[in-house]
Amino acid sequence: MYIKRMGIFGVSAEKERELREKMAALGIREEDLEESFIRSGGHGGQNVNKVATCVQLRHLPTGLEVKCQRERTQALNRYFARKILAAKIEALMKGEESEERKRIEKIRRQKRKRSKRAKEKMLAEKKAVGEKKKMREAVRPGEE
Repeated sequence: MYIKRMGIFGVSAEKERELREKMAALGIREEDLEESFIRSGGHGGQNVNKVATCVQLRHLPTGLEVKCQRERTQALNRYFARKILAAKIEALMKGEESEERKRIEKIRRQKRKRSKRAKEKMLAEKKAVGEKKKMREAVRPGEE
């Protein structure tokens, strides 16, 4: 039986390595992080109510603050808080090129209203498909 080795964050060693590399690339050091734990609420039952599983991270140089209570375990929340913080710092550094901004822009393009010409073309194609389907219908006796 194969058992994956878990790192200090309760994730695979590979995921932990990727996070550390990303943090190093962005210049985020563990010494620059102020970490505190808060009792989280919501789903999770006794575990969540008794144990401080919510993680609050503050990046001292930028002043950015992140809270994470996504999972039931403190270790996983520590991992996800660092991931979120790294994404926020990357967005700050890169500005327009950040992945979050790209994702938002893509959604905006998808929701944008079609031009009149594009709408007419799309409706014409739909009508043509409808006509084609009508031609496929079986002819019933007595309807000729």
